[in-house]
Amino acid sequence: MLRFMAGEGELAGRIRAYDWFDTDLGNPAEWPEALTTLVSVILGANQPMFVVWGPGQRLIYNDHYAAILQGHHPAALGRPFLEVWSEIADDLRPLVADAYAGIPTHTDDIMLMMERNGYPEETHFAYSYTPVRLHGGQVAGFFCACNETTSSVMADRAMRDSEARNRQILDSAIDYAILATDREGRVTRWNAGAERILGWTEAEMRGQPIDCFFTPEDRTADRPRTEMRLALETGVGNDERWHQRKSGERFWANGELTPLLNDDGSVVGFVKVLRDRTDQRLADEALRQSQAELAAANALLERNFAITSAERDRLWETSPDLLLVLDFDGIVQRVNPAWTDLLGHVPDELVGRFIADLVIPDDTERTVEALDQARSDALETLENRYRHKNGTTRWFSWVARPSERDIYAIGRDITDAKLATETLRRTEDQLRQSQKVEAIGQLTGGVAHDFNNLLTVIRGSIDLLRRPNVTDERRRRYIDAIASTADRATKLTGQLLAFARRQSLKPEIFDTGESVRAVSDMIRTLTGSRITVAVRLAPEPCYIDADRSQFDTAVVNMAVNARDAMDGEGALTITVGTTSRMPAIRTHPSITGRFVTIALTDTGSGIPADRIDQIFEPFFTTKGIGEGTGLGLSQVFGFAKQSGGDIFVESREGHGATFTLYLPQVTPDDRTLSNMAGDDAPSIGEDACVLVVEDNPDVGMFATQALLELGYQTVLAMDGQKALAELAASAERFDVVFSDVMMPGMSGIELGQEIARLYPTIPVILTSGYSEVLAQTGTHGFELVRKPYSIDELSRALRKLVRRR
Repeated sequence: MLRFMAGEGELAGRIRAYDWFDTDLGNPAEWPEALTTLVSVILGANQPMFVVWGPGQRLIYNDHYAAILQGHHPAALGRPFLEVWSEIADDLRPLVADAYAGIPTHTDDIMLMMERNGYPEETHFAYSYTPVRLHGGQVAGFFCACNETTSSVMADRAMRDSEARNRQILDSAIDYAILATDREGRVTRWNAGAERILGWTEAEMRGQPIDCFFTPEDRTADRPRTEMRLALETGVGNDERWHQRKSGERFWANGELTPLLNDDGSVVGFVKVLRDRTDQRLADEALRQSQAELAAANALLERNFAITSAERDRLWETSPDLLLVLDFDGIVQRVNPAWTDLLGHVPDELVGRFIADLVIPDDTERTVEALDQARSDALETLENRYRHKNGTTRWFSWVARPSERDIYAIGRDITDAKLATETLRRTEDQLRQSQKVEAIGQLTGGVAHDFNNLLTVIRGSIDLLRRPNVTDERRRRYIDAIASTADRATKLTGQLLAFARRQSLKPEIFDTGESVRAVSDMIRTLTGSRITVAVRLAPEPCYIDADRSQFDTAVVNMAVNARDAMDGEGALTITVGTTSRMPAIRTHPSITGRFVTIALTDTGSGIPADRIDQIFEPFFTTKGIGEGTGLGLSQVFGFAKQSGGDIFVESREGHGATFTLYLPQVTPDDRTLSNMAGDDAPSIGEDACVLVVEDNPDVGMFATQALLELGYQTVLAMDGQKALAELAASAERFDVVFSDVMMPGMSGIELGQEIARLYPTIPVILTSGYSEVLAQTGTHGFELVRKPYSIDELSRALRKLVRRR
């Protein structure tokens, strides 16, 4: 063995065993010293390295570089470098040419679209190409030391995107001052609402203490520090007090100060939210003053027997409030001059009219009810609206007392207070809407991220298929990538609909034990050899009526979640049984009944108590970027709720977790058991005739072409009315109707019901990717093939109905 090839790694052995005599490098014993030195160096290095040598540009690399090569290894050893990296050869060719020309190259980041896992994938590297010269000075090859930086680049990109979204969300809340500080109370973030309300820009405030917008007396009393201590002790520091803008103007604000925590739970700063409540404060003060004055006036009315006639007349003439005398029938007897000041009506226009005729129509009923009360008892308060003579509307708050023959009442104008209250309500509604928009943004952002990844694979594979001289092997590979990605997209939409409880389920009665046994081998493959999987089934069949495909997906999703919690090593136990009670889960009480339980217990890290309520949220995940969508447990939750059950989690941090799926148990009859054992294999059409009803021309043409390939005769109708016309013309020629659900005019369900009424012997199959009606009320007894469907799925469904007929 040659000394420079020594080593215990995989590549050292492969280099020694390689037949170099058939290459332009020749006998290794005669290799130049520069090459043998470099081979010795890369085999002893602990980072990815390789050498490209000779006129044939032969590649020699170490074990660390094999991880970057992925599927190209081990065939890459000794092959021409650009041939190994054929998918990025156009990017590498000028770099190789420079290296052979004696020009070194170095970069901290280069983006390459490398083929990995069967499809092009964005990757990033830091590398240097160093030309290597022989004693005569000519370049014989080049040496490269490199590191893959894809993970850090993607993480930095995601961090920047997240920061931009957070900034947009914060700045959209312009009615709220939202700011963040470090632990000492110095400002680190300052939203647009803070600039609008307080007057300082973020540039002015960054690094400044937050006590600048407290009043001088609060700063003297060290109020900011008191709030921070309270927030640390209780989790939130609330205050409602006067604050100060940059201009020196004071305003009344409601504030909350909460600790800002790091990932490890340590306090790194605080978040302060201020709401300008000045208008509400002034309105409240005005209302309190008004109520006090009304109470005083009410007391004055109760003491009216002690007031002289002159004093009563003076009060009547000068009162800023509406004074009113009614008889017991509600007819106006007398009004004071304030009616003219506040509503524009002179007394002669009001006396003799029914009081309820003066209010706006919406307030007539409660005014009449208050009048009935005031005939026999004191009326403490009534709020209603009167129309001003100029057409505007004003609010009044009334108190009244009856005498022997009349009713005396005082009305205070509260229009400004009402407007202030309505302004506050609208502001709070805007905050709630902003919170909803933020949640929708997270959801749509996550969906867009995952779908863009899938579309990138499909788009890239199509572009590669269009390239000339694509080999059959590569063509198959690109087509398989497109098909695999389409299946992943279908699964993603199914998970989204499951979480929203809007999926069009296809329920069937089946034994959960058999399903769990069927997917257990798949679970063992997914979890790996270092995790032991034990399956414990009930001695008797445990039947449920649910969508079998979604059930299998839910079990697999829970198993994958358990695998990740155990970091690839531990024990997973899957137990199927029955129970007579579903425990209280989250806000729902305990429920008595017959339930099938599917429990998955792992020996993983467990779930912190403050995370249990989050794990079923869409896109919530503790995994790294690109390692999961965060929809797995959301799919389980949505499937369980839509199937009439629920999911219960028991966990203690550091001691594993148990996820238990509760689903209603059913008892199948003999016919159901017989159907469960029936043959459902795909077959040819046997010349049966199918009426295809589809409003989308592209989908309709695909369906008819697929059916022709399967041996069926087809007739295409673009909507329900045209389908009924085809049946009316010659119903006997059709063996089955295959209809979309979502169509303009008559839906597929309505069409199926009409066919069942007019032509009860013709079966109907429905198809849909999503339908609100299907999600809420089911398939109404019709067979359902979910979009996107495969040719085999369509063939099975048609064969079942044609043979049944």
